[in-house]
Amino acid sequence: MDVGALVGGGVALVVGVLSWTQSRATNRRSEFTTIAAELRKDLDAERTQRKLLTSYVLEIWRWARRVGPDTPAGPAPEPPQELDLTPWR
Repeated sequence: MDVGALVGGGVALVVGVLSWTQSRATNRRSEFTTIAAELRKDLDAERTQRKLLTSYVLEIWRWARRVGPDTPAGPAPEPPQELDLTPWR
């Protein structure tokens, strides 16, 4: 056998394995970036909902403090339109 052909084949095999592992690492990095972006978006949406819910609860608390036990209570304040209350309905 020709030594040059064996060396060339070995080098090609090493280069192929190195490029394959590099492409796998790049794919894992891009998948991590995609997952992290989705989680960040979900966290921002949850924070917005928590802020809206907290403001609504504080508004009901203020309303309850204004309305005493012997005064006729008007209707409770309506929740903000952006507040998603589907889990509680």
